Amino acid sequence: MLKGKTYLITGIADEHSLAMYVAKKIKEHGGQVICTGLGVSKFHENLSEKAKAFLDQNFKDFQESVHKELGKDTATEILDVSQEESVADFCENLKTKQIKVDGFLHAIAMDKTIRNKVVKPLLDVTFKEFCDTMEVSAFSLISLTSHLFKNNLLNADASICSLSYIAASKVTFHPYRNISIAKAALERITVELADEMGRKNGTRVNCIRFSPYMGSKAGNATLNEKDVEFAHQKSPLGNALPEDLAYEVLNLLRPNGRTTGEIRHVDGGYNIMG
Repeated sequence: MLKGKTYLITGIADEHSLAMYVAKKIKEHGGQVICTGLGVSKFHENLSEKAKAFLDQNFKDFQESVHKELGKDTATEILDVSQEESVADFCENLKTKQIKVDGFLHAIAMDKTIRNKVVKPLLDVTFKEFCDTMEVSAFSLISLTSHLFKNNLLNADASICSLSYIAASKVTFHPYRNISIAKAALERITVELADEMGRKNGTRVNCIRFSPYMGSKAGNATLNEKDVEFAHQKSPLGNALPEDLAYEVLNLLRPNGRTTGEIRHVDGGYNIMG
């Protein structure tokens, strides 16, 4: 179904990341992937030794997971969406290698107001914390799309998918706060980009809200087993599995689709409950 197609995959932290399940399904169906992770780039200036060691280890772990799960021939690149220079440099590397993509998965989020499963009250969130979360978790969808398109790296009839959560529209049973606002922005950006990109070159842009999931580092930042079990019992079909998400993304990525501007739910029906 995806033979001859190449997709950019962001947001892989380890083998349990939701983005990894998507990447696997793309490869199983004949597509190729380019995976990006956070590491030390030439645009990181004045880093402390501790920060540099953290980023180096992060990229090493990311790269090892990708090569283990997707094969050693799978391309891995450093990408820091909080630095426009990094996004621009990534695109230059694609041009140098004469690679164009047929879409990408946006699975990036960051919120420093969450520490050890404790979520800072919204009234205590600083302007910088708010903007940092918004930049990485929402604006990066605009930035990455813009750079790819303006560098002629996004093929016509491409497809872009991002990952969200029901907290974008509802106060949830466990704290989410600051990043929930960024997810709401991400979903609104999805709708606006669907209009702009559809008219420019037929690119589709969609977003998926997934069930609570503790397998990823992001899920473990806020959730505990009690939260996941609550959602599982509340949902008519129980919590969705990572494979369910991967198949839904695959459906949205398939060529010649006519679905765009959608906020899809892959959550076992949790979203319909009161």
